[in-house]
Amino acid sequence: MAQGSDSNDTSYKSPSPGSRPSSSDDAKKVMRREKNRIAAQKSRMRQTLKADTLHLESENLEKENAALRKEVKRLTEEAKYLSSVLSNHEPLCTGLTPQTPDALLYSPHHSSYHHQHITVPHYQH
Repeated sequence: MAQGSDSNDTSYKSPSPGSRPSSSDDAKKVMRREKNRIAAQKSRMRQTLKADTLHLESENLEKENAALRKEVKRLTEEAKYLSSVLSNHEPLCTGLTPQTPDALLYSPHHSSYHHQHITVPHYQH
């Protein structure tokens, strides 16, 4: 008997259209499908983990954004208040002479009179 001529031979068989695959081909398909199933499951788990991580990061960024907006609002209100204090103080200030705005910021202006009539709350940061 020549090799490949016996129909009961379980060694290599060339696939022909419409022929039933051998049991070793079936086992390979089963193993390949099992590997693919496991890989797909791992992929879905990674996607879920990534989505959960992004969701948590999004929530944290939203909280941080809200806190920063609150701080901006507080600082804006503080700036308005300090501007009004300065506007109210300028007419009362006898130590200032007409100067440029930059010079006003750095002028040595520390008499006891000014500290007596200005009440400015101290802000802690």
